Amino acid sequence: MLRPEEAQRPFTVTELANEIKRELRPLTALLVKGEVSGMKRGAKGHYSFAIRDNQSLINGFLYADDARRVTTLPEDGQVFIFRGRVDFWTQYGALRFIVDQIEFDDIGKLRAQLEELKRKLEAEGAFAPERKRPLPFLPRAVALLTSPTGAVIHDLQETILERYPNMGIVVYPVQVQGAAAPMSVARALRRCNQEQAADVIVLARGGGSFEEMCAFNTEVVARAILESKLPVVTALGHTSDRTVADLVGDAECRTPTEAGARVVPKKSDLIAQLRERDRRLDREIRQRVSRETERIDLKRRRLLQVLPALVRHRVERLTRAAAELGRLSPVAQVARREEALRDRRRRLDSAAASRLAKSTSSLAARRAPDRLARALAERFGVATRALAHREQRLVALSPDGVLARGYSITQDAESGSVISSAAATGVNRRVRIRLGSGRLGARVEEVEP
Repeated sequence: MLRPEEAQRPFTVTELANEIKRELRPLTALLVKGEVSGMKRGAKGHYSFAIRDNQSLINGFLYADDARRVTTLPEDGQVFIFRGRVDFWTQYGALRFIVDQIEFDDIGKLRAQLEELKRKLEAEGAFAPERKRPLPFLPRAVALLTSPTGAVIHDLQETILERYPNMGIVVYPVQVQGAAAPMSVARALRRCNQEQAADVIVLARGGGSFEEMCAFNTEVVARAILESKLPVVTALGHTSDRTVADLVGDAECRTPTEAGARVVPKKSDLIAQLRERDRRLDREIRQRVSRETERIDLKRRRLLQVLPALVRHRVERLTRAAAELGRLSPVAQVARREEALRDRRRRLDSAAASRLAKSTSSLAARRAPDRLARALAERFGVATRALAHREQRLVALSPDGVLARGYSITQDAESGSVISSAAATGVNRRVRIRLGSGRLGARVEEVEP
C-alpha cells in the first residue's frame, strides 16, 4: 500500500504515449542493416515489413512517396541497409522504423539473382536473334518511353526531328528509377501496343549505376518487351553491363542520340535517293522508247518492202480462184451442156433429112420420118431429163448450192486461204466467213481441234 508521500498522479495512456514519442525524437537519420520479411503493400501504396537479424526484429514502414524514390523495392530474404527514423504511433501503441532510403548491402547476391534471370530467359529463347522483330524502314511515328524531364527526352526529340522534321513523336512518361519503375515501364509498353499510335518504341534512360539500372533488370520489364507486338529499341545510356532489357529488346543503342538515328532515316537522304531513282528511271524509259522506236521503224521498212510483192501475190491468187470458180460454176456447165445438146440436135436433124431424102420411094421410106421423129423425140426427152437431173446435181453440189443449204466457207482474213481444220487457225485470229447470202468478218475466241 502506497504511503501518502509516495503517491503521484498516474499518466493517462495518451500522456504516456506522448512521453515515449518525445523520448524517441533523437532516434532520427539512423542506419539499420537487416533482412526483410513479410513485405506487404497496403491499399494506399504504403509498404509494411519486418527488419530482422539473428536475434531481434523491428517493424518497418515505407510511405508510398518514398517507395517511388527508392532504387529498388525489397523482397523477402534480401539484406539491405535502411535509413530512417524511429517513431511511436500513439493511436496503435506500435513502435515503427520509418524508412526513407534503401541501399543494397549485398550486390553480389543481387547479381547472382540477375544471372539466374538471364539463364531462365535464355533457356526460353528470349535472346535469340531470330526472335528479334525488324525495325520499320520509315515509321509513321516513334513512341518514346522515358522520363518526361531531363536531357534524354530532349536529345531524342531533337535527333528525330533533325533527321525527319515532320516525324510523329508520341511520348509515354515512365519512371526510370525506383521501386515503382518496373511496373511503370511495363504498363507504358502495354498501353503503347494497345493504342498503336506508333510503329516503333524507344525505351530510354540516361545511364546510371548498377543499382540505378535495376528496373531494367527485372522480369516484369523483360516480359513486357517480349510481349510487345511493336519492335523495341533500348537506349539506356553508357554502362558496362548490358541490362536484361537490352538483351530481349529488338535493337540496342548506347545513347538516345544513337537510338534516334537508328529508328528514323534522314529525310534529305531519302529525297536524294528518290531523285536519283527518278533520274535513272527516266533515263531507262527514254532508252527503251528509243529502242522500241527503232524496232518499229525497221519492221515498217521491211513491211513496205514486201507489201507490193505480197499484194501482187494475193491478186494473182484471187484471179486464179475467180477463174476456177467461173469454170466450175453450175451455170457455165449447164450452158456448155445445152450447147452440146443443140449441136447434137442439129447433127441429128441433118442426118434425118438425108436419110429421108434417100428413102422417099418406098413405104418404109415414107414411114421412116415418123419413126425417126418419134425416136428423136424420145431420145431428146431422155437427154433433156438426164440433163435436168445432172443440172440439179451440179447445182446441189456446187459451192453456191452447198452454201444455200446452211454451210459456210471460212477463210483466214490475212492470207485468204480456206480453213478446213481448227488446227489451221488460232485464238484471236481474224477470219472471213462466206454464207449462202453475204459474208461475215469474225475473230476466233476458242479452238477445239
